[in-house]
Amino acid sequence: MSDPVSEFGLRIEQVDGYEFRVRFDKEHYPEMRLDEPAPLGHDRAPNPARILAAAIGNCLAASLLFCMQRRHQPLAHVAADVRVSIVRNEEKRLRIGHVAVVLRPSIEGGAEALAPCLATFEDFCIVTQSVRAGIPVEVTVEPAAAGQLQETR
Repeated sequence: MSDPVSEFGLRIEQVDGYEFRVRFDKEHYPEMRLDEPAPLGHDRAPNPARILAAAIGNCLAASLLFCMQRRHQPLAHVAADVRVSIVRNEEKRLRIGHVAVVLRPSIEGGAEALAPCLATFEDFCIVTQSVRAGIPVEVTVEPAAAGQLQETR
């Protein structure tokens, strides 16, 4: 690995039981709460696995958006559906076993306008590419014509 290009920090403090407060390095960022589902926590906020899933989906959507903007083919809208499989390892410990992301971009030029970015946009997503070193991440892109908002679950 090379020397760091940038660094950031944040602070995580226990609030109650397994509920934690995250304070970011920039004062204008609101704090965020994390909690574990029952029986450990009270399920008052997302747990770290959900935050990781959100980071992966967001990073991929932003990378696709950036690539399309650089090619002067801006997306009308983009959404990401992320599914995470929790598995047990050999020691019966819970682990993230697989992450599947479906990106749903809407674009004026139709699906063929996405072709130049489909081969490269994932390489620029720092979160996904870092996570892939230990967790399989599957990515699918399902484009829709602009103005055609797809229902997500």
